[in-house]
Formats: sequence, structure tokens, C-alpha cells
Amino acid sequence: MNNSLHHEGKEWILREEGWSEDLQNVRESQFALGNGYMAMRGILEEVPVGAQPGTYLSGIYDGMGSLVEELVNLPNPVNIRLVVEGEKLGVETMDVVEHSRVLNLKKAILSRRTVFRDRKGRHYDYRSLRFISMARENVGAFQVLLTPLDEGCIIDINTGIDTSVHNRETITEGKKVHFRIKDIAATRAINYLAVDTLEKRHTIIYWCGVYFLINGRKRTHKESFFSTRLEKGRPLVITKIFTLKHFPYMDDPSRAREETLKDFRKVFRTGFDYLLSEHIASWGTLWKEADILIDGDEETQRRLRFTLYHLLICAPRDRGFSSIGARTLTGEGYNGHVFWDTEIFLLPFYAFTLPPVAEGLLRYRYNRLGEARRLAREAGYRGAKFPWESAGKGTEETPHWARDLDRRIIDIHTHKREEHITCDIAYGVHRYYTITGDERFMEECGYELLVETARFWASRVVKTERGYEILKVMGPDEFHEEVNNNFFTNAMVRHNLILAWGAISRLKEKAPPFLEDLRKRLNLREGEEEEWKEIASSIVENRRKDGVIEQFDGYFDLRDVRIKGVDEKGMPLMPEGLKASDLPKTQLIKQPDCLMALYLLGDAFSRDEKAANYRYYFPRTMHRSSLSPSIHSLLANEMGDHKEAWRLFQMALNIDLDDIYGNTENGIHAANLGGVWQAVVMGFCGVRIREERLHIEPALPERWRKIRLVLKWRGHRLGLTVSRREVVIEKGPEEEGLEVWVFGKRRIIGSAGRHRFVNPRTQQDRRVR
Repeated sequence: MNNSLHHEGKEWILREEGWSEDLQNVRESQFALGNGYMAMRGILEEVPVGAQPGTYLSGIYDGMGSLVEELVNLPNPVNIRLVVEGEKLGVETMDVVEHSRVLNLKKAILSRRTVFRDRKGRHYDYRSLRFISMARENVGAFQVLLTPLDEGCIIDINTGIDTSVHNRETITEGKKVHFRIKDIAATRAINYLAVDTLEKRHTIIYWCGVYFLINGRKRTHKESFFSTRLEKGRPLVITKIFTLKHFPYMDDPSRAREETLKDFRKVFRTGFDYLLSEHIASWGTLWKEADILIDGDEETQRRLRFTLYHLLICAPRDRGFSSIGARTLTGEGYNGHVFWDTEIFLLPFYAFTLPPVAEGLLRYRYNRLGEARRLAREAGYRGAKFPWESAGKGTEETPHWARDLDRRIIDIHTHKREEHITCDIAYGVHRYYTITGDERFMEECGYELLVETARFWASRVVKTERGYEILKVMGPDEFHEEVNNNFFTNAMVRHNLILAWGAISRLKEKAPPFLEDLRKRLNLREGEEEEWKEIASSIVENRRKDGVIEQFDGYFDLRDVRIKGVDEKGMPLMPEGLKASDLPKTQLIKQPDCLMALYLLGDAFSRDEKAANYRYYFPRTMHRSSLSPSIHSLLANEMGDHKEAWRLFQMALNIDLDDIYGNTENGIHAANLGGVWQAVVMGFCGVRIREERLHIEPALPERWRKIRLVLKWRGHRLGLTVSRREVVIEKGPEEEGLEVWVFGKRRIIGSAGRHRFVNPRTQQDRRVR
């Protein structure tokens, strides 16, 4: 085991010092490994009592025995049971003299050292190293070294795949298993396992190969368990390489078994060291595209890299077979379901950094368009109505009810009322197209998504004396469950309708044959798009008071309660005398609602409008969602409230590292990952899209001297170095010229190389105070 692999600067290291049972499940989420196809929680290899092992494949769900489809927790190949003369080697069974773990973010390697003491006072040095290959999506591997420090011993070794795992226990349903063992076999050094999901939609095939170095001699064993004697000071080395691959359900997996065995033997012969080196090289390539370098703030750099690491390990590359759930692939929070988080919070990072991943996230929606059309029909509407919570099939997977902690049955209404998911997807389509200029995607998927979402809203609105209203909805603020004319929803629906109308108008001019074919395929009437434009122009405008937009009809009439203070983690405190059941009667809100619309649709609002609404809604926002702090940081920065922007950015940055919401054990908060990236790039670096043009106008914190990153923009790869005084753009060899607005001025970058633009307002102090 090569210790030099872990010698990185502190800004690349996440470290655990000492063993804490209370933090075990939080660490499992934080220390997770993955490659977008496969992910595993960062459990200890001996799987202590209370551990929550998690082995997940992106897009593999099952609903049998559950209220809804769930991300399937599959058998755990990272399972080593070592027993020294009847005493299990583990943190809960022996004394822990020393313990540390390191997640090397640069190389995506999880390493560990623990010194154990048994009941006889003998010491054992235990070390391990683990990775999920970024070079080969089906492959994972780990090594364990155990050295008796005081005297030799007899040790029992079990390296089998743990099939006793289950999906996490819930108040409603208890423990659940979503797979059954189909086939199992062993040859010398190699073990085989095939499992089916219970609904018989997927078959997953495992191959595991294990070899040992015992007292200096290499050995293999047919069985996964055996006994041996270790000499004092001579390490036992266990090397395990495994592959997982899923297939559509098969009655007879024999053919797939032979094919995967052939592939596995090549991998196994390749060897641990080579697999590790190519994995590290693949991560090196990824970091060249995704890293953000901060000059002047080592601790923020480290925490930001934790964010980027988790964005990279959950990124699927399967052209729409799967998407990213609300807790990535690091846990089973929200059953692994896909929300609006993906299109609104995560998509910008991937579109600007790894465009094929962003395209796949949108293809996930397109591939489930049939189900969205069915949901619309069942509700009495046209077009496509996307589910609030989506999983494998694209059906609505929101639980209709649940038990609260006091065991009361409570109804869940988000799937009936939080319909803004449909216009959020349309927004994501347009944002991806604006960033990438990917016309092929639009022709294959995008135009159809825009048309079908617009059709839904055209049938969903209600014509009244006021204009077109949208009744009985829930906006992002989930404290107020059924309202009329939620501003966020109305504004995003208007945007959706205009986007679809504009797309058809452009096709009339630029691609009439394609438009004709689209009309036939979708039965799109001549002039139907003009109806969308007319509806958009007449959607009800919310009441205003001193420039403040009313969040929904009657909001200003609710009890006006302000937040008076925050706790030690920066979370607003519940006002004295107020209970959770009182919140719907107040103007307190869960997360940005009006402000979310002002951020996403920034072109439509003046700075004065944004400022008035920021001043009004900020002291009424409880931040009871992880989606909230990053967006408020962005808006605070834009409003010149730099101190608050920094405070909220730090809160967002630490949500999972410090377990601010107390539920990181259920997985890393996906939307917050994307929100943190946006707070850095769109907020502090000032990279914004205005009128479909790229603008850069930095507002860096005082402690940051400069920041460097790479962005993709319409086929160009741009290296940016941003400071308060200047912006340097390094353009690649692409022949076409590039229009960029820097410090408010239009610039045309024609040639490859470095282009420097000085801030004309350098003399003005725009530093964070």
C-alpha cells in the first residue's frame, strides 16, 4: 500500500481523527466514493453495529413492498470480517488506540489507519485503501493490511459479499430489501453473484476476486472464509477487486454471466496498482475541467473541493437512463428521488463544466415524456405534467402520506400542488441550450419538451376577470401549501410559454421543414403557439406594495412575523411563542420563493425591484431547506450586502461538512452542491447570462486575491482568472470569434491565447467588508 498516494496539500484532504459512533453515519455520507454509475457509502470495512452500508447503481429503483419506488441498496462487496482467536477486529469490539481516515479529494481514494488492542492487550495495526474507478465505471477495489504488533496470532478471514443489507428503516415501513439472490458460485479466487430487483426490472451481476499476501507469500482461496496464522510484524495483505453491472431483467443470466466473467478476468489480471493508477489519471483529467482555484483562502478552498468532488462522483454519463437524486448516490434520503433540484440547482454546473452530463440529465426527462403526458391526461390537462418526485419509470413517486415522529399520519400534498417542476424543466432546457448552443439536442428532445410543457400550462391556467390565473398551487415556500397565483409559479409559467412560442417562431424562420415535421409528430395546430403568447401576456400580475411583489394572493394579509436571531450554525431561530403549526398563518417562509424567481429570471426585473424584495423577504426566510442559503448569498452579493453574502455562502458550504440540518447521514444534499457552485461562479465571480449573453463582473470577497476556473460556452473552452481589478480569459484554438461582456462592456475575442480586461472602476472599493 503506497502511503505517498495520500500526501496532498490540506486543501485536498477530508480527515477523520478518532472514532465516534455518533458521527458514523454522517461520515459514511461524507466519505462516499463513486463514479456516476456506481457509488458506495464510506463505511468501515468491518461494518460496525449501527453502520448503514450503501451500494447503489444510478437509476436502479424498485417499489415492491414500499409506498413508492426506492433507490435499491444492493449487496455490499466492501465487507471484511477478521476474527482474532474469537475476538472480532472492529471499532465496537476491540479498544481503539488510534484511528484516522483520509478522503483524498484529488485522487478519490479513501484510506484508513486504526490501531486495535484486544482483551489480552495485544496490538494490531490495521490499514486500508479503497476506490471506485473513474476510468472503468463497473470496477471498484480495495486493500487491507493487518500487522500483529506484539506476537503472532491465528486469524479467521471472511471476505464474502454481504447480502444481508437492506434499505434504511423508516417509521412508515420498517426495513426493506429490494433484491433477491438469483445465482451464486465460486471458483478459486473468484466469486460470482447475481441478484434481481423484486419487481423483476433489473438483474445485477457481481464478480469479486480476492488474493492474499500471508507472511510474505501470495495465496488464493476458493472459499471466501478460512483461517491462517500470522507472524509478529508480518502484514496480512488482502486485495479485493470487484465489478458490478446491471442488465434488464433476465430469466436466465447465463450468457451475461459468461460475458461479464470474461471482462472481469481482464480487470483482475490488470491488477490493483494499474487500476489505481488509471483511476488517478482519470480524476486528474476531470479536475482540469472542474476545479476552482482560490488564491488566498485555504480552508474555503478545501471545503469547496469537497463540494466539487461530490458533484463529480454523482454525475451519470448514461444519456438519460438515470438522473441525480436529491441526496446524490450517497444515501437514501427522499428514497433517491429526482426533484427540481436537478434542473435548477445542478444543471448549470454540468452545462458549464461537463456538457454531456447536463444533456443526459435532460434526456432523462425526455425519456419519460410519455409518463408526463399520462399524468397530464389523468389530471384533465393537455401536454406533459412532470412528477414532483421521479424515479426509474417517470411516474409520480411522492408518498401520499407518512407518519410523523409522534406517529401521527400526515398527508403529503407536494405532488398535487408543487407543479412548478414542469416549468422548471423547460427552464433547464433553455438554460442548457443557451450555454451549449446544442441544436442537435433541441431537435431530438428540447423543442418537444418546450412544446409539451407549454401545452400543459395553456390548459392549466384559468381565465377570469383578472386575466389568466393559476389556482391551488404550492411554490418553493412549502410552509404555505395551497395558494392562488404564487408569484414564482406564475413568473416561471410565463417564461415557459414565451420560450415555447419563441422556439416555434425561430423554427418558422430557420428550419421550416423541421417545424413541419414537429407539427405532424405532436399534432401541433397552426397558431397554437400564438395562444401561448397571449396567455403569457395576460397571466395575473401579483399585487405590489412599495415595490415588493406579493408572494401569493393574500400573503400581505397574513401575520407579519420577523426573525430575530440565529443559532450557532447560522440557522434562524423560531420566533418566541410560535409553533410549527402556526407558520402557514404567518409571512415566514421556508426558502426563497419570490427571490428565487428574481434570481432565475433576473433580466425581467430592475435592480431596484430586486433590492426592495430582498429587503422584505430576507428577514422573513427561515432557511429550513438546504436549497435556501446559497441562493440568498447570490442575491445578497448582487445587492451589495457582501457581509451577508459571505455568511450565507459559508453556511451553504458547510451544510454537509458540519451537518447543519442534522440529516447528512441520509446522503449529501445535491441541490446545495449546485447552489454552492453557483454562489461562487454566478455570485462572487459575477458570471451571469443576461439576454442570452455571457457577462462577467466579479465581486470577490476581500480575502480572495483571485480565482481561476474553466467554463464551456457554446463550443469554446474558456480559462478564467478573475480578480477585483481584472478578468483574464484564455481562449482555446476554436476559430470562431466569441462575444463576452466584461465589466459591462462588449468584447469580441477572436484569437486563441490570453485576453486581459481591466476593471474601469478599479478605484472604487468593492471589497467585502
